[in-house]
Amino acid sequence: MLCATPLWASCAPQAATEIVELGEVRLAYQSVGREQDPAVLLLMGLGGQLIDWPDEVVSALCRQGLRVIRFDNRGIGLSLWHGQPESLPSLEFQALRYRLDLPVSAPYGLRDLAGDALALLNALQIDKAHILGASMGGMVAQHVAALAPERVLSLTLVMSTSSDRGLPPPDEHVLRLLARRGATDYEQRVNQQVELLAALGNRQWPSDMQQLKEGAEQSLARAGSPDGIRLQLLALLAEAPRTELLHRLQAPTLVVHGTADPLLPVMHGVHLAAQVPGAQLHLIPGLAHRFQPAFAEPLLAAVLPHLRAHTQPASLAADWALRLPLHSRAPFAL
Repeated sequence: MLCATPLWASCAPQAATEIVELGEVRLAYQSVGREQDPAVLLLMGLGGQLIDWPDEVVSALCRQGLRVIRFDNRGIGLSLWHGQPESLPSLEFQALRYRLDLPVSAPYGLRDLAGDALALLNALQIDKAHILGASMGGMVAQHVAALAPERVLSLTLVMSTSSDRGLPPPDEHVLRLLARRGATDYEQRVNQQVELLAALGNRQWPSDMQQLKEGAEQSLARAGSPDGIRLQLLALLAEAPRTELLHRLQAPTLVVHGTADPLLPVMHGVHLAAQVPGAQLHLIPGLAHRFQPAFAEPLLAAVLPHLRAHTQPASLAADWALRLPLHSRAPFAL
């Protein structure tokens, strides 16, 4: 035991970004923590990159005795999709088909992203893991739990949805900001991202606009594919409601949702939890659809007991209490 790597020495979030080739995708990932510890796989939402998981939250999870793995989805950040077609379906036309309840054409679906996540676990030789997904990442996590139930220690769905067509729509202003695509000027792209991030937060806690701008610039600097977000939007439009899939889930499930979410209103979380057998629902007053420092502690207070309850006690670090300051380097949209 004296020769083992100390837990605090292995939880520095500035781990090297590794690259793994998985057939038609090349995924960029970071692994924080000791390889022998139970793994938690973080699945990011629309357009999000691995850097959008706050370092302090990653460290907090690691200090609970977990190996934290975060990665860029295919075509996002430093990850690539080798199978991308030369021409893409028109996003505007496919959105119209979605509104008319007609089939939508998309080069890949959320189930394919779930396959990427499982392939990453295979490459890292991880048999079982906690799966934690945010927003679109929560939708992908649902597919992971359905595709490979034997590999899921627990399922945590943050700010996510069942994609049922009868649920309340997003706020119109946020939807318009989200749909803006095609800006070629760098400064305009940064400003558009900052405006969207600000709108996804709770305005009672004013955003640090300079911090949002720095985060947007960092994300753009890592963005290898200009079509990555468009492809994700097409996949979301093509996604069918997952109600029947949710009824079949076996993993212990926690649904965390905010009461002030402008993109996926709170009934999305309520409905999602109601569809999963035995799922727990935790509502956070005032939480919107973006990580803000004011909500870091409530989020961790909801998630950590769920992860602990479904991890072998012997594998958890003994007597580790959460004592980290929770002021994020860069707030993120989920």
